[in-house]
Amino acid sequence: MGSKERYQTVLKRYDQLGEELSQPENIRNRQLYRKLAKERSDLDPAVEAIKRYLDITRRLEEDREVVDASADAELMELARSEIEELQDQQEELEEEIKLMLIPSDPDDSRNTVFEIRAGTGGEEAALFAGDLARMYRLFAEKEKWKVEILSSSPTEMGGYKEIIFLVRGENAYGKLKFESGVHRVQRVPVTESGGRIHTSAVSVAVLPEAEEIEVQLDPKELKVDVYRSSGPGGQSVNTTDSAVRITHLPTGMVVTCQDEKSQHKNKAKALKVLRSRLLEKAKREQADEIAKARRSMVGSGDRSAKIRTYNFPQGRVSDHRVNLTLHDLDNILDGDLEEIINELAVAHREELLALEMEKKSGAGGK
Repeated sequence: MGSKERYQTVLKRYDQLGEELSQPENIRNRQLYRKLAKERSDLDPAVEAIKRYLDITRRLEEDREVVDASADAELMELARSEIEELQDQQEELEEEIKLMLIPSDPDDSRNTVFEIRAGTGGEEAALFAGDLARMYRLFAEKEKWKVEILSSSPTEMGGYKEIIFLVRGENAYGKLKFESGVHRVQRVPVTESGGRIHTSAVSVAVLPEAEEIEVQLDPKELKVDVYRSSGPGGQSVNTTDSAVRITHLPTGMVVTCQDEKSQHKNKAKALKVLRSRLLEKAKREQADEIAKARRSMVGSGDRSAKIRTYNFPQGRVSDHRVNLTLHDLDNILDGDLEEIINELAVAHREELLALEMEKKSGAGGK
């Protein structure tokens, strides 16, 4: 099937969805209606591009007829010039449409559980974990998302050994999922009197929020411990046993939460984190079985990979997955992440397209 025929199929599906959305029985079925509306909405950009592509195709056919049939040399030259220009536009549009027609990740629309942990570097790593937490909070504000802290372990100097928060908002997971990995910082630590540059590391994990109906937790498989919460340096914060530690016995996963004064609220937040971790584990195992694509550099979520470096002396940020370097460190730490996130998203879609073409090529060779 040629490009023109494929695009006509997309337009036909788009019109069909419009008809289905107008049917009373579908309007009454809210779940089905939302599904149909989302599918049609997802096709909007591609449909607009396809209409431009078909218009260019029509104009090309007209110009070629002029070149073949006209006796006017000047008119023929104008037609040839326009053909070159239109062919370039057509090729660019075709590449754009290919990317647009790649199915989106159904998890993209979810809220996301964001985990930041200090790695190598001691107190300096904890301070940078705090810098990253601030950076993502500011980015969330720009996106008009809401941020709710689920758990945190602050240090005496204002950093975090660990901080976990929930980001609620449109396409939160879709935009933030490429942030998973190890973030390195190169700077002179505030704890270093000699002025030497140190390299520290912070790990980031981005998980799609799991619904209770998706991940059923058997109470028999949970070990719940309660204790008094503590602050920096280990000093006691509350005089009641409000902090909660939940161990998922089958996997050994441990989640703690002590931010709330209520034991009930701490337990609810800990269960939310646990469900999201279990959902991610199940999806990762499934992905490892059915496709190597998930292990690719972009979008793999491989937490062992050093994905980005923040170099303070040079004022630069480098994302190693897409060979992108920006000398805009201060603004990026103030939440200006759009350029980096967009580059990662484009690279991810291009890789998915390459895999899809490889799959089709393999199927055609059989």
